[in-house]
Amino acid sequence: MNQNLILIAEDDSDVRDMLAFTLESAGYRTVAAKDGNTAARILTVAKPVGLITDVRMPALNGIELCQLARRNPANRDTAILMISSNAHAYDVDAGLGAGADRYLPKPLSPRLLVSELQDLITNRHPSIR
Repeated sequence: MNQNLILIAEDDSDVRDMLAFTLESAGYRTVAAKDGNTAARILTVAKPVGLITDVRMPALNGIELCQLARRNPANRDTAILMISSNAHAYDVDAGLGAGADRYLPKPLSPRLLVSELQDLITNRHPSIR
């Protein structure tokens, strides 16, 4: 597990860049994927401590990516934060049911994003502060 690495799976390049900038400013290293298939390949190699995934992406959506991550023992402890512009109860339930730890609506507050991610990582990996 790469203790400081966050995988960003987001098809919108502006959002992807904002997420990377925000997380890197908070001291994380990031690797980004513009679709779910690319993110799935990165997950198997990079073993990030956290995954931030959009729900709606081409090739493999965020729900499927989350399910795939949770089925792989190597990613069982990866903190997963799902983000979407659709925050209806059904969407939130689907994301959490797929294995996401939290579900945040877009647009995202950078401060809230970092706070939620740090909390998830600390809860899953108490030795990482």
